[in-house]
Amino acid sequence: MGRRPVEIDKLVTDLVMTDDTLLKKKLAKKISDIAYKKGIYPSSIQDYYMARGRGEFSGSTVPAINLRSMTYDLARALFRVGKKNNSKAFIFEIAKSEMGYTAQPPVEYSAVILAAAIKENYAGPVFIQGDHFQANLKKYQEDPEKEIQALQAIITEALGAGFFNIDIDSSTLVDLSKPEIDKQQYLNYEVCAKLTQFIRRIEPKGVTVSVGGEIGEVGHRNSTPEDMRAFMNGFKKRLRKGLTGISKISIQTGTSHGGVVLPDGSIAQVKLDFETLKNLSELARQEFGLGGAVQHGASTLPEEAFHKFAECEACEVHLATQFQNMIFDSAHFPAELKSRIYEWLKVNAAKEAKDGETQEQFFYKTRKKALGPFKKDIMGMPQEVRDAIAGEIENKFDFLFKQLNAVNNASLVDKYVTLKRVIVRKRQEGAAVVHDGEGAD
Repeated sequence: MGRRPVEIDKLVTDLVMTDDTLLKKKLAKKISDIAYKKGIYPSSIQDYYMARGRGEFSGSTVPAINLRSMTYDLARALFRVGKKNNSKAFIFEIAKSEMGYTAQPPVEYSAVILAAAIKENYAGPVFIQGDHFQANLKKYQEDPEKEIQALQAIITEALGAGFFNIDIDSSTLVDLSKPEIDKQQYLNYEVCAKLTQFIRRIEPKGVTVSVGGEIGEVGHRNSTPEDMRAFMNGFKKRLRKGLTGISKISIQTGTSHGGVVLPDGSIAQVKLDFETLKNLSELARQEFGLGGAVQHGASTLPEEAFHKFAECEACEVHLATQFQNMIFDSAHFPAELKSRIYEWLKVNAAKEAKDGETQEQFFYKTRKKALGPFKKDIMGMPQEVRDAIAGEIENKFDFLFKQLNAVNNASLVDKYVTLKRVIVRKRQEGAAVVHDGEGAD
């Protein structure tokens, strides 16, 4: 028993540091097996959100947190905050794009999260989410079937790694040039329904994956009730009868991913439309039985804004960039490493530089792209440095849990979320993955 924590640390280090895909899978399987033995289960938040949609509880918002770097350390901090606040309703997520530029494939990301739960003696469901599984408009216009297949491939990979929560983002296909709202949303709901059907076909037996839809691309015009109704009515028509639909819906209320950076490197104040968030969240529950509306791009908002999400009954809020900023800007982050990263960006991200922007704006905008190439350097920082940075971010996590009223919900989660042991098996032809669920104790 005494050697277990050291073994987990070593497994995580080996997993993150290796470029050998087969070894990565082997190490991830080892971690997953230990997690199950300790009562830690990758889970779907579906039934929790459905109960929210039925009005069985209210007044809180689930934090969904993207860990782009120092994933093991920050996941450990999140589990500590969860235990301290008697909370189990929080989500670890990573977007399709982030998997690429942070060099964290699904199998690695989920295993590192589970390892963090083991290290912190956490037990119960762990919600791992694929964020922004996004259709690329240009690629879709060139070859719709090929783009759908690419999304199906990443969904299959994610489900096989224990991502039992998937946010489909086909809002990129919304065409605001069309005069009728139904036609504006047509490709969005068509693709979302198609991918939801795909998920239902391959999801583990006994697990209903929580699927999210999106009606307005973040950074564009604010969503309206008409947008939501057009999307949801179209989605329901396109979804095969008898299949479970989506559990929540992402909307646009005035934020942008990463915030808007000013010439001095600080973030511009954003006027977020909380009234829209409140109204659409209520509409999502009352008319469509969903958990509510989801807010993206919120981490860089001023601290005094966060309590409003729970007041507006948003069911989920996505938080990413601020934690990345806190890593880079921490006094504990090695100056020599930061200098090397910035020099690398000058060469490797040069084409992203825009006329008239300051160096601070350039680095702020591009430094996420260095997280993959420098993943091993960051993982290799001395433990005391990683602990100090994680400690600062842990305080932020704790603040957010309290502001979002994401506290004292462990018994609610236990009530609605059934733990399932999932075994992943490949079909003989090797192409698709099927999953067999076994009921947990």
